[in-house]
Amino acid sequence: MKVIIRKDVPALGKAGEVKNVRDGYARNYLLPRRMAELATDGALKNWKLGAQRRSDRAAKETAEAKALAGKMEGLVLSFTRAAGEDGKLFGSVGKSDIWKSVKASGHEIAKEAVDIAAPIKTVGDTDVTLRLAQGVTATVKIRIAAKAQ
Repeated sequence: MKVIIRKDVPALGKAGEVKNVRDGYARNYLLPRRMAELATDGALKNWKLGAQRRSDRAAKETAEAKALAGKMEGLVLSFTRAAGEDGKLFGSVGKSDIWKSVKASGHEIAKEAVDIAAPIKTVGDTDVTLRLAQGVTATVKIRIAAKAQ
C-alpha cells in the first residue's frame, strides 16, 4: 500500500515521503494514528500544495525549540528517593517523573521528548537528553539524593 508519511516515523521515513508499506502496518498502525495517509492522486496534489506552509511551520517550531533549549541549558532537576546503603534506589526516576519536573519548572515539552533508555535507579547525578524538535536537543542534569530515614 502506498502512503504519504505525515509525521516523522523513526523506522520508516520523514514527513512528506511516499513509501510503500504492508497493508496491515498502514491500516492498523499508521493510518489510525494519523502518521500517514493513503497516497491517492488528490492527496499527492494537496501534499505538494501545502509544502511551503509545512516548511514555514517546521522552521517556526525549530526556532521555538532552539529558544527553549537555550533556556533549559543548565537546568538541574532534583529528586529525593528512598535508597539502600549501596546507593541503589528502592524505586526509580522515570520519564514521567522527569517530564513532570520539567513542566513544574515552567517549560512545556512533550512527554515523548524525554530520552532515557531505562529508569534511573541509582543515587547521584545523571545527564538526560530532551529531544525538543528534529535536530534540537537539550541536556538537563538529574540529581537524585537519598531520603533520610
